[in-house]
Amino acid sequence: MNLELQDKVAIITGASKGIGLATATALLGEGAHVVASSRQSTPELDALAARGASLVLADITDADTPQRLVHTALATYGHLDVLVNNVGFGGVRSSFLDIDDPEWRRMFDVTFFSAVRTSRAALPSLLETGGTIVNVTSINARLPAPMVVDYSTAKAAVANLTKSLSEEFAPRGVRVNAVAPGPVRTPFWTAPDTGFAHAVAAGAGVSAQQALDEVVPQSMGISTGRITEPGEVADLVLFLASARSANTTGAEFILDGGQVKTL
Repeated sequence: MNLELQDKVAIITGASKGIGLATATALLGEGAHVVASSRQSTPELDALAARGASLVLADITDADTPQRLVHTALATYGHLDVLVNNVGFGGVRSSFLDIDDPEWRRMFDVTFFSAVRTSRAALPSLLETGGTIVNVTSINARLPAPMVVDYSTAKAAVANLTKSLSEEFAPRGVRVNAVAPGPVRTPFWTAPDTGFAHAVAAGAGVSAQQALDEVVPQSMGISTGRITEPGEVADLVLFLASARSANTTGAEFILDGGQVKTL
């Protein structure tokens, strides 16, 4: 299927790893122009740049970063068609009582307010091109878990923002949708020592690899028997960013291998 993304211009936040990196790579493969945002350079980002991506190295919580991203897109390519609000972070929490106000603010600054600010900066240009916004949320917005209570709450806010933006801007030609992954093989799960897989492994008495491949799918009721790969999320993001989904807006698509059982 031709997604008709050739020469489209896309901004992707949190593009250095995981879903963001997979999405940037997939867009380049479709012939799109990519503005990739990350706090710092990595070998993976260097590889994106070697393929033609424009890199903006900046903290997404800085007030001027969203406008820098839009300026880079317009100055380099002349227009903007797609915004992927992907950046976010999370960690394993021992208890709600252990999360102080600065940690809550940091979570919302990175995960929620980044989407607010970047959408606000990008929308004037997206209105000119009839562009689209794709927000990366999480099934934790629907299945909140005590171990990620702040992450779950922030992602629920992004899901609500998706609906609100769609209501205002779909009549003006800008579609806004969200992708809500379940467990994905990203550093959130796989990072040495700090990844969520290590916490699961410690409780189950197995290796982190076994936790990802066996314990997590079984304990979380993932019907397919495996967690999602970043490229699978990227494929859905690209479809929603493309003209192939031209009448799809205000929707949140769960991609979790069947973990969420409710309608």
